[in-house]
Amino acid sequence: MENKEFNSLKEVVKKLRDPKEGCPWDLKQTHITLLPYLIEESFEFINATENEDTVHMKEELGDILLQVLLHATISEEEGSFKFEDICKTLKDKLIKRHPHVFKEKDSTITAEQVSINWKKIKEQEKKDSKEKTLISDDVLKYPSMLSAFKIGKLTEKVGFDWEDYNQVSWKVEEEWQELKEELAPASISQERVKEEIGDLLFSTVQLARHLEIDPEKCLRDSNTKFIKRFRLMESLIKDSGYKIEELNQKEMDLFWDKAKKQ
Repeated sequence: MENKEFNSLKEVVKKLRDPKEGCPWDLKQTHITLLPYLIEESFEFINATENEDTVHMKEELGDILLQVLLHATISEEEGSFKFEDICKTLKDKLIKRHPHVFKEKDSTITAEQVSINWKKIKEQEKKDSKEKTLISDDVLKYPSMLSAFKIGKLTEKVGFDWEDYNQVSWKVEEEWQELKEELAPASISQERVKEEIGDLLFSTVQLARHLEIDPEKCLRDSNTKFIKRFRLMESLIKDSGYKIEELNQKEMDLFWDKAKKQ
């Protein structure tokens, strides 16, 4: 990207935040109110990437960049940091974590070795932290499913883990049984049910980890599969001369089964 285009973009964002001539919506935004949009745009980019949709990849990367610039502009207004500070921090980190490129040049190093070294450098950086625990609160800053996955990877380092996926599958079954027990009474405790659902989800993520499967992608794939089947079911219902809102559950199930077979 030419500096001209990038600088022009930064000026556009600053204009949106101008107290006198800016946009009322943009002026109302804070770091907190913008968070949902950063998450949403990130997932939209993931979706475009998985669909190999380069047109929307470009668009979604632009939307993510907008979020970065908005946060940087707000921070500059508050006097905490500027966009240039973000760039310098990132530049310094990349140089520090790639010594084989910027310091001790090593053309023989493999991608696996780079990954190992990266983790070692990160761990060294955390040694100065006040938190002397294997699992710091930092792990909770990620989406819940990713947090659960990372927690499992951390405890795995010290051997606090199941031996294999069979043991984890038993744990998943155990948590499922405990959830069913909480659902059995006439008077259900919402708090207990929430706790058991959380335990079941956590265990399921650990099963995926032991199978070296990305649980987040699994769920995204299932969501996509469900949407495709639901749309096909809608089409089958329409082709049969019915309206979906006029059918009961059993009737819709028949069309759902047809959609699954196609």
